[in-house]
Order: sequence, then structure tokens, then C-alpha cells
Amino acid sequence: MSISAPPATVGTTTTSVTVGQGPLSIAEVVAVARHDARVVLDPAALDAVAASRTIIDGLAADPAAHYGISTGFGALATTYIESDRRAQLQASLVRSHAAGSGAEVEREVVRSLMLLRLSTLMTGRTGVRRATAETYAAILNAGITPVVREYGSLGCSGDLAPLAHCALVAMGEGEVRVSGELMPAASALAAAGITPLQLGEKEGLALINGTDGMLGMLSLAIHDLTALLQTADIAASMSVEGLMGTDAVFAADLHKLRPQAGQALAAANFRAILAGSPIVASHAGPEDQRVQDAYSLRCAPIVHGAARDTVAHATTVALAELASAVDNPVLTLDGRVESNGNFHGAPVGYVLDFLAIAAADVASMSERRTDRFLDRSRNQGLPPFLAHEVGVDSGLMIAQYTAAGIVSEMKRLAAPASVDSIPSSAMQEDHVSMGWAAARKLRRSIDGLSRVLAIELLTAARGLALRAPLQPGAATGAVMRIVNEASGGPGQDRYLSPEIEAVVELVQGGRVLAAASAETGQLA
Repeated sequence: MSISAPPATVGTTTTSVTVGQGPLSIAEVVAVARHDARVVLDPAALDAVAASRTIIDGLAADPAAHYGISTGFGALATTYIESDRRAQLQASLVRSHAAGSGAEVEREVVRSLMLLRLSTLMTGRTGVRRATAETYAAILNAGITPVVREYGSLGCSGDLAPLAHCALVAMGEGEVRVSGELMPAASALAAAGITPLQLGEKEGLALINGTDGMLGMLSLAIHDLTALLQTADIAASMSVEGLMGTDAVFAADLHKLRPQAGQALAAANFRAILAGSPIVASHAGPEDQRVQDAYSLRCAPIVHGAARDTVAHATTVALAELASAVDNPVLTLDGRVESNGNFHGAPVGYVLDFLAIAAADVASMSERRTDRFLDRSRNQGLPPFLAHEVGVDSGLMIAQYTAAGIVSEMKRLAAPASVDSIPSSAMQEDHVSMGWAAARKLRRSIDGLSRVLAIELLTAARGLALRAPLQPGAATGAVMRIVNEASGGPGQDRYLSPEIEAVVELVQGGRVLAAASAETGQLA
């Protein structure tokens, strides 16, 4: 599995996003991060940024020490810094904190964290200069992506190292990518006509103190999981149909007996997707001797619904974070500059871990349905492994192995990062959130879920085709056709990996969801 190209399951028509004093939406984060929507700065908010800077300038002239303005940082917070050394102090902070290691972080993640830091700057609660906010917007609009490394953030004080790599680029230092090409930041800024920043008092702190990396990844994850859970309903419905299961268990009155919000939505999707299915109708009624379908079929709306409720909770947390101004120290509305602990990533870290649990469970259930299709003792008359010539062909046997391997890894990824803490900064930062790590593993888990669902769809589409002359319903039939067209459908054994990847593209690109929705209307 790779996290270099996570699901882009739903597109956007947004071409520009205005950043002001109010919160961004998740859709706006996705538009800028993934689809290069242009950033526009609200003029009134820029005026507020400039006004807040006058407070910092006043404190900088005060002979009394003020944290982050005329002192060192972290464990050095009591060290007074003379005015002629403060520019060096801020630049040194950024340079020393740009200490990441490992592989480069994905472009969309870097863009999301830069956008969210810019959003906080535009609240007027950080005390940066107007030019600093304008420089961040210019870098985003020029398509310049700072090189940020995989490791370096403990999630407290926010995502220090990742944000520092971005601040370093705004200073004209470090490395960037432009249209995929690696180059020095100074060259990229010069080519775009952007003047590098010379940081003033407090600005280095303001650019690196925030949970923007983990929040950006949470926003992208919520967007992707929303579509993937709808896709999971489609895949499970196709499995119910292809395995000659009943749709009676999805009746609305049954689900009202357990009024979980997500469960009701998932069950409604199952009813819509399976509506009018000739295959389901072919064995409905008293002549069907099976008493109950397996849990992986019958309980799918409950599991998918619980995952939806988890996404809903994560969305509540994300929206609160998107409305936050996270910095330390921060400018209050009445003009005070106060130290605080709002940079701690626990609220975001917890839900990132929670989402990884939900994703692993949905994938685990999906893999069980795939396995059921391939077992002649449980697949209601289909050939073993859906093979073309039993004994000569292996069919989709090893596709299930692939799904099982991914699910096994997703279970490991579901172990929470946010329960860990390693003290730092000479015990000044003696409890950290590990929220960045929680976000990184969730991205890998989301990629895994999309692949496990793709393998179930590949299997179900072949199984449905093998039910001919019985025909699937309108929605499942539409998906069956695009999946079998991409993969080649039933037949003799072929090089299977490209077929799996073709269906993964259908899932991650949103085409499976679009094909079903064209028949059912918008799914819940």
C-alpha cells in the first residue's frame, strides 16, 4: 500500500477560497489542498491583522520581558533577548525547528497545513504583519510546495517541525517542489516574484505553533471517508445480491428499533441500491429455506452506520478546530498577549485514532464478504474462487489474500497513537499528543480501505455476472458493468494486479459512487 495518492473520491468545482477571520469549511480545505483552488485574502481581515500587529510592536518596545516577543522559547522562556537580536531569534527558531526526517509528505498535506496556518494568521490573534499572511497566500497560489519530512512532529506544541519547514521556505530557505521539480526555495520564490520574509518579533512562533498538519489530514480524511462509506454500502449491497442474500433485514422499521443515526442512513442506502433487483426477487418468499444471512451481510448497515457516526463526531471536532485561533502566546480580543495550551493536539489526535478503528472494521467486514464469494460451500452455487475452469484456473483466490493482508495491516494501524507521549524540551513539554502520527497512519488506513473495497467490488461484479441469466438491479448493474469493463470480467486467469489497480482507480476517483448514484439518486 502507498499513501502517496490517497482517495480523491469526490471532486470540487470551487476555483477560489476566501480566507478571512471566519472558519474555513472542510470542502474549502480540500479545494485548496487537492484541487489548487486560488486563495483570496479578505481585505477587512487583513486590516485586522495589521491592527493586531501594533500591539506586538508596542510590547516589543517595552523593557519588560514578554514571551515569544522579547524572550527565548520553550525551556528558554525566561531568557531576555535584546531588540537587535530578535530578528535572528525568530529566524533561528524556524531554522532549528525545521528538523524533519524521512520521506517527503504528500503535496496535498503540505498545502492543507499552510492554508490552515494562514487561516489562523488571518484571525488577527497571532500578531503577525500583513505581509506575512500575504506571502503565505502567494506561495500557495504560485503552486510552490515546501518539502516537509515524514517525521518530526509530536503534536505539541502543535506540528512544529512540519510548520517550520513551510516557514523556512517563506524566508527563502530550504527546498520546494514546483510542478514536481525539486529546487531551492529562493529560486522558486524569485521565479514567482515573491519577496522572502524577514521575520519580526513573535512571527517565527506564530508560523510554527499550531495543529494545522494533523487538522489538514483530518479534514482530508473526513472528506474521503464520507465517500468511501457510501462506496462500502454499494459493495456490500452487491455482495448481498450476488450471494443470494435477503434485503428484508434492511427494512426501515427494523432499524427504527435501534435508532442510531448512521445505521439508519446506511440501511436506507442498502434499500435504495437493491431496489427492484431481479436476483433478490428470484429467491424471496417462503420457498427460501435459509433462516439468516451471515453477519457480514446482515449486519453491514450497523457496522457501516457506526463508522458514519464516528465520522460525524470527527467532523464536529474538525469544525471546532477550523474555527480556532491556535498560537502561543495569543492575542486576546481585549488586546492581551497570553500564554496558553491550545496548541495541544489531543482533540484531533483522539478522533484520528478513532477513525482508523472504524476504517479497519469496515475493511475487515468487506474482506469477509469477498472470502464468502470464493468459497463454494458458502457462495450459493458459484464456482470455487469464481474460476473460469475449476482446477486449471485460480480465479480470484489471491485477490482475497491481498485484501486479507491489507486488513491485517489496518488492524495494526488501528492501535492508537494518541495514548503515547515522550517528553521533550527539557521536560517543559512533558506531555505530547502524537496527533501527527495518528494522522499519518490514518492516511495509510484510508488508502487500504479503498483497496479492500475495490477487491470486494471486483469479486462481486464477477459473481453477479456469473448469475446470468438472472440480472442485478439497476444500481448494482451499473457498477457491475464499469467494474467488469475495467477489469475484464469473468474468464480465464489473467495478470490480476492491473485489474485490481483499475478498480482501485474507480473507487478512489469516485466513479463507482457516481455510477450507483446515477440510478439511486444521492446516497446518504
